[in-house]
Amino acid sequence: MQLTGIHHLTAVTAQAAANHRFYTGTLGMRLVKKTVNQDDTSAYHLFYADGLANPGTDLTFFDWPVARERRGTHSIVRTHLRVADDAALDFWAGRLADAGVAHGGIETRDGRNQILFEDFEGQRLGLVVDGGKGPGVPWEKSPVSATHQVRGLGPITMSVPDLRSTGVILKDVMGLKQVRDYASEDGRAVHVFEMGEGGPAAELHVKVEPGVDPAVQGAGSVHHVAFRVPTFDQYDDWAARLKELRIPNSGKVDRFYFRSLYFREPNGVLFELATDEPGFTADEPLATLGESLSLPPFLEGRRAQIEANLKPL
Repeated sequence: MQLTGIHHLTAVTAQAAANHRFYTGTLGMRLVKKTVNQDDTSAYHLFYADGLANPGTDLTFFDWPVARERRGTHSIVRTHLRVADDAALDFWAGRLADAGVAHGGIETRDGRNQILFEDFEGQRLGLVVDGGKGPGVPWEKSPVSATHQVRGLGPITMSVPDLRSTGVILKDVMGLKQVRDYASEDGRAVHVFEMGEGGPAAELHVKVEPGVDPAVQGAGSVHHVAFRVPTFDQYDDWAARLKELRIPNSGKVDRFYFRSLYFREPNGVLFELATDEPGFTADEPLATLGESLSLPPFLEGRRAQIEANLKPL
């Protein structure tokens, strides 16, 4: 029973249409599922991923009419996206500049070359070279060439004021290994935890920031990060493990496209365990993913009402 990597990351936008333009246009990712937040059907839930909608490639957004995030600790503070090589980074340095997206240029951090930047709402992002490791299949309709496309999710960085309690959950409950440390761009200590076979698609980076106020969630923030559970059987085992260890959690939640378990680590960051199966082709063909509004069966009877409350993308 082992987590195999990052499954998806869900962030917050207050401008769904502009968000769609940025992530499919500027970043060239594929919209693989246009659906709604199953707990708040007034809000879109948009999933951007690779050409095959593989687990581990999904960057997703809830669309809520909220003010900007107030940055701080007890939160996820950067989401890296993987690209294949240094040539791709060179391409992206130019493409971001041409699109008017400010970035810090190519730098080396934690032994990997990267570019740090933000989207139009201040969502903190990075592009990191993965050397072709981890899931990622090009999308033939992307405005970005196949060799330079975003391949999927890379390391996720969270901020805590103290490592000890979070480290216990990561290592003793979730089975992650602490493998190395490095200094962030602002000099803070960052501790790297890996799962599965490791590599940039299977790392959680924990930045320690004592004395920093807690973040307040809003547009530009991250709502939660999900970790990959390969099968339903292993998902059942994880549910039993959380119960046995008396860790407060959501209990089993069937999201139709995957099954989920939610819990908060000791510093308040929301974690999800999500299955790789059945995937986004459960209700629409691969060729037309994301082209129309998809609803899980338990919401289908409310389609007319839900569609009436959504703004067009």
